Amino acid sequence: MTTTEDERAEQLAAAGLDGQNRLALGRLLGSGTIGYAEEGPDGVLRATIRIPEDEICYEPGILILPHGGDIELTLINDDKNTHCAVLPSNGDPKFIWLVNHSKGTAKINLDGPGTYYYGSASGNDEGRGLTGSIVIGGEVPDHAKLDRPPQPRP
Repeated sequence: MTTTEDERAEQLAAAGLDGQNRLALGRLLGSGTIGYAEEGPDGVLRATIRIPEDEICYEPGILILPHGGDIELTLINDDKNTHCAVLPSNGDPKFIWLVNHSKGTAKINLDGPGTYYYGSASGNDEGRGLTGSIVIGGEVPDHAKLDRPPQPRP
């Protein structure tokens, strides 16, 4: 049996899989919401990601960007515990430490389309579900394209 998108949230809640210490010790991976970054007049993509109290997840769990480039993320830890975020970025990953009830800003650069994952490396946060993804659409930058004939596209 399959479920619709609207039924999914209700069924996760009914089964006790939408938080920690219910059916499972942690949160089921990939059960968060979807959010979208907004592009500012300066060309920087911006979004806010929260860690809700006692939920061990990033909200939104999936952040969608229309294209790559410079990204400014505001991370807010509403939880009673300390967490962090190890974020992908061209060059080196970025690390931001978030003590309980704190807020921070991370500036990263992801110039190519694809799916990038991040998580909290403190304690067993990732094992308990504190992971997220950034999905970037658009085209591959010219400097990264392979020298080959055009490929069929769906």
